[in-house]
Amino acid sequence: MDAALATDPPKPDRRFLDTDAAADYLGLSPRTLQKHRVYGGGPPFRKFGRRVLYALDDLDRWADARMCDGMATEGKG
Repeated sequence: MDAALATDPPKPDRRFLDTDAAADYLGLSPRTLQKHRVYGGGPPFRKFGRRVLYALDDLDRWADARMCDGMATEGKG
């Protein structure tokens, strides 16, 4: 066994979802995620050949970054 492999910490179990499953997980349409891939602003994704996959932890971070406190700030100031 390679010594470098033996000393590397184990990677957390990562689950990946395809576009349909990721959209369902976020409560969005698959088309919305497709548009985000083209125009930007969406969650990070990975391409494996023609397959597009999203890591669950990336989806959670992306959704958490869009959390609002409920206070409307548009038009104030």
